[in-house]
Amino acid sequence: MSAPPGPHARLAGGLLLWYGVLGGAVAWSVHALAAWSLSELACASGSERVAAVPLWEAVGLAVVIPGLAAVGSLLVAVLAWRRTTRARPAGGDSALGRSRMLAAVGIWSNLLFLTIIALGGVAVLVLPPCQR
Repeated sequence: MSAPPGPHARLAGGLLLWYGVLGGAVAWSVHALAAWSLSELACASGSERVAAVPLWEAVGLAVVIPGLAAVGSLLVAVLAWRRTTRARPAGGDSALGRSRMLAAVGIWSNLLFLTIIALGGVAVLVLPPCQR
């Protein structure tokens, strides 16, 4: 028999679960907005630098940082799925089943968004900046 978690543990667990579910989508949104904005603004000004930093390095950071956030979100989703898979529901506990489903959705969505971010990084490496 185990004691139910306190309100702080529930809040931290709930926020972590939502990070595991939505973190990849938010990371992809930041990646798309930052990489596109940096590229468009630098190329519109006729320069291939952003604040004395080469454009490909700035866009590369806009790929790597969101990619790391998506990997972290994927790891949180996997951890949540493993913990909910091992736990035994007590008397029709629907919250546990809901958490398990959200963790599975988080795993698959984070894999998708991580792939999209990685392919965006490949495009940065292959295509020249400011291509017209």
